[in-house]
Amino acid sequence: MKGATIVLGEIAGREAAALMKDGKLDDLFVAHDGPVPGAIYRAVAGRPMKGQGGIFLETPDGPVYLRQIKGISPGETLLVQVTSHAEPGKAVPVTHKILFKSRYAIVTPEAPGLNVSRQIKDDDLRDALLEIAHELMEGSEYGLILRSSCDGADEATIAEDIAEMRTLAESVMADKSRGAELLVEGDGPEARAWREWTVPASVERGPEALEATGALEAIEALSSPIVPLGGGASMAVEETRALVAVDVNTGGDTSPAAGLKATIAALRDLPRQLRVRGLGGVIVIDPAPFPKKERRQIEQVLRAALRADPVETNFVGWTPMGNIELQRKRDRIALTEILR
Repeated sequence: MKGATIVLGEIAGREAAALMKDGKLDDLFVAHDGPVPGAIYRAVAGRPMKGQGGIFLETPDGPVYLRQIKGISPGETLLVQVTSHAEPGKAVPVTHKILFKSRYAIVTPEAPGLNVSRQIKDDDLRDALLEIAHELMEGSEYGLILRSSCDGADEATIAEDIAEMRTLAESVMADKSRGAELLVEGDGPEARAWREWTVPASVERGPEALEATGALEAIEALSSPIVPLGGGASMAVEETRALVAVDVNTGGDTSPAAGLKATIAALRDLPRQLRVRGLGGVIVIDPAPFPKKERRQIEQVLRAALRADPVETNFVGWTPMGNIELQRKRDRIALTEILR
């Protein structure tokens, strides 16, 4: 099946949204229990954690952890936003730098200024978008970022989106109440798909949509850690308590050329594999054997793959044993944890 299709349905009784591109599963959001990234709480500060540079805060959904503690007193009420999913056994991480993010606009209360995504290159379009931004944000001290999804969107729709985000931001940031409370829920799978998947796509929904589009079969295949790479090569993507291990194998061909080819194929597909499996944190890649002189090429392939990935991932470097280390944001929960 050519083109992109957004499939809305349920997996194991949970709301799910799958993005299929040319018949291949490209992204996946599944509902889960607990705080969702983007949720905004009015939280109550506990005691600082000495030596850790952070503080626990109480919310209606349990404790959350804020790294910055300067100027915060126990019992103080403050607004925080969930940044990512918690590591197993740890509290949910939050920030006090609140963002109000929608499909076309991001309102930034603590970062004034009006900006347009760098991915929009057309000067006339940038000028038109800035004109809309100035009109809709007039009189506000908040900042605004217009996202790349504005390219090709209707101006009235963009303006409506900006107005809604500004109203929400002003309402939440003006909150002076006390006590722990959930003020803004994080997006569920369908809402997040609308916000993040801006490629032109058809939409399929209903009880049979996942199966009919091949999405269900692709999701079930993720129960295996093995990912075929062609020519007998493969990689294994396995989550441990401390990290995600990625092992690249060439199969029967042990030549340096086969090792280089398999490693390049693995790195190109790795961001997608991590997305659909919901994996983040520390990623350690054991590449197939290849000449050390090819490291620069390997890094170029990896950096290009990460630039095209919507999930923030940092290339940390090479270990003394020749493994590759990445640090990836936990912006979704592991699929194995949801479907276990």
